[in-house]
Amino acid sequence: MAQESPKNSAAEIPVTSNGEVDDSHEHGFKRDLKRSLPAGLGLSETQITSHGFESTKEGVTEAGAFQGSPAPPLPSVMSPGRVAASRLAQQGSDLIVPAGGQRTQTKSGPVILADETKNPAMEKLELVRKWSLNTYKCTRQIISEKLGRGSRTVDLELEAQIDILRDNKKKYENILKLAQTLSTQLFQMVHTQRQLGDAFADLSLKSLELHEEFGYNADTQKLLAKNGETLLGAINFFIASVNTLVNKTIEDTLMTVKQYESARIEYDAYRTDLEELNLGPRDANTLPKIEQSQHLFQAHKEKYDKMRNDVSIKLKFLEENKVKVLHNQLVLFHNAIAAYFAGNQKQLEQTLKQFHIKLKNPGVDAPSWLEEQ
Repeated sequence: MAQESPKNSAAEIPVTSNGEVDDSHEHGFKRDLKRSLPAGLGLSETQITSHGFESTKEGVTEAGAFQGSPAPPLPSVMSPGRVAASRLAQQGSDLIVPAGGQRTQTKSGPVILADETKNPAMEKLELVRKWSLNTYKCTRQIISEKLGRGSRTVDLELEAQIDILRDNKKKYENILKLAQTLSTQLFQMVHTQRQLGDAFADLSLKSLELHEEFGYNADTQKLLAKNGETLLGAINFFIASVNTLVNKTIEDTLMTVKQYESARIEYDAYRTDLEELNLGPRDANTLPKIEQSQHLFQAHKEKYDKMRNDVSIKLKFLEENKVKVLHNQLVLFHNAIAAYFAGNQKQLEQTLKQFHIKLKNPGVDAPSWLEEQ
């Protein structure tokens, strides 16, 4: 009982926020200690050493002969300071505080260091501020250009190439739309010819008087349907190639053009801002703003030059790819149409082999379950 009293009392020693002993609770601590000691123990002096925090006092408490009946122990109510002391007391096994005041660490434990980190909310607020400022300047530049008050940087050769590309894209989209319409109508015609050939073949078997006539027409319609399926395969291949050129290759180049135009607007906006600052007075207040504006202008100028070079390179490669793709596809389209309407089945099939086009044979009926087994 006498050995546990110092440990329990040490757990309730209040400390301040920096780990020092709070003297305001010293008298209350002594009173609780006297009440916890039994009357039979004639202790004259009890020495308590606090563990887990530094203190210049050794915590010596003198206790004389206890008089009177022992009072019941008071319920322990731990204040915030005592809670901190109890947490420090639990770490007493790690630290030993000798009488000299120097602290010796005997056992390593987890140490958490409070590091100052950046506030995420402040970072987001700064990003929003920069974005708002950049958007305001670009919007002002666009409005000024539309009203005819602001100047814009123009690369005449590059702008002419971009205009030609956009105009060609519209024309290619129109060709693609018409080719898709032709493919749909040809598919319906081939389907009708196939049904008509089946009907003639059925009547050829049931009408003995007109057996040959119905048979000729049935063979003709089936041949036309077969050639139509071959032509349909060539037209679909043409549509797929032109669609890739228009909606992927050209569209990718136009996306780069949009990025180039955005970089051009930002470049002109910061250029105009720098020109306005240079026209104003130069003093201690405006010089830092001019220097910062010069730095931003140089950064956006480098971005603009880079995007302009990227657009020039992509336009060059696009032109080469476009000529190669369209040359092959136009030759295929011409030869297939000419062979089909000339009734030259061998030439039509040879055209498909030349461009490595494989048909799925939609006119061939699926095998029955007996044939599959």
